[in-house]
Amino acid sequence: MAKKVLVTGGAGFIGSHTVDELIAQGYSVRVYDNLNLQVHGDRAEKPDFLHPDAEFIKGDVRDRDHLHQSIKDVDLIIHDAAEVGVGQSMYSIDQYISTNVQGTGVLWDILVNEKHNVEKVLVASSMSLYGEGCYHCEEHGKISPKPRPDSQLAEGQWEMLCPECASALSPLPTGEDKELDCTSVYAQSKKDQEVYSLMIGRAHNIPTVACRYFNCYGPRQSLNNPYTGAAAIFCSAIKNDTPPLIYEDGNQRRDFIHVKDLVRGKLLLLNQAEYGIFNIGTGKPSSILELAETLIELCGKTFHSDVIYKFRNGDIRDCYADISKISELGFEPKFTLKEGLKDLISWSDGQEAVSKVEDAHRQLVEKGLVLETQPVSSK
Repeated sequence: MAKKVLVTGGAGFIGSHTVDELIAQGYSVRVYDNLNLQVHGDRAEKPDFLHPDAEFIKGDVRDRDHLHQSIKDVDLIIHDAAEVGVGQSMYSIDQYISTNVQGTGVLWDILVNEKHNVEKVLVASSMSLYGEGCYHCEEHGKISPKPRPDSQLAEGQWEMLCPECASALSPLPTGEDKELDCTSVYAQSKKDQEVYSLMIGRAHNIPTVACRYFNCYGPRQSLNNPYTGAAAIFCSAIKNDTPPLIYEDGNQRRDFIHVKDLVRGKLLLLNQAEYGIFNIGTGKPSSILELAETLIELCGKTFHSDVIYKFRNGDIRDCYADISKISELGFEPKFTLKEGLKDLISWSDGQEAVSKVEDAHRQLVEKGLVLETQPVSSK
């Protein structure tokens, strides 16, 4: 008999692709999702892309009784349900802590205190836990610096500086053993989610794996949610003939991974890992500006990005994954960034895209979360 998997947040972007791959591998799947309005739109209906063979239950992870009923007969749990957004988390504080931390607490309270058949739990964690990534100084070697001070940012000096000699640092791959240094409410909520899950899972002999997602993009990522990933936000703006809005100078680097690659990594961990923490990324850095300009080019537009040289509170400069740990299990990303963005654009051609990034930026400014800097063009 096929094992049954509960996927919380399974109607969302990453969750729905996870459901597809689980069913392709012969699992029976139950989706538990509250159809968040910010993600699914005002009608909040079960999305057409959700696999027809997946059982669907509408519910909130904070609803103990409802979640308990959904867990009773499952063998495995993939916990993807979460509020996602660095900027928004800095003012919608209760919303993020309640869903991400309390919701995870409810899940584990059920697993510890009620009868069930759960053999393993996979928890969606995040690269945001790291804060700044790892860096190299020519004189002092490998460094894990603290966030850039406001005084430096106010002068438009974006690059990370060595705390010992103040020379510019070069980014290095960031491994799972790096000290965590959360710079947003979202990051802290994901850290709490991860720490509680690993601690409780080990204490109660329930194998638990934390998957630290890097910057995921691809089909089904909401084009109407201004707090989703950068690729979808930029794609939505471009489809509305609006230049993508970019903070700082655009040269900050991230690790962009196509959703299908990320899901293959997740299921590799579901099938092979028992306990532990694993990065899921590509191991290759790309700048935010490169991402935006590639999308503009692929969409056939002639404008350029709107680089505003301002700092958004909670942002970091550089972080990309060291994927050597998951690679030992056979993981290898397939999509180049350009191939993946072509896939995103191809899917987006049939989708409604309402760009709300200006509204989101205005909210951040009103909350005092955008730092004005000296006008610069070359720093």
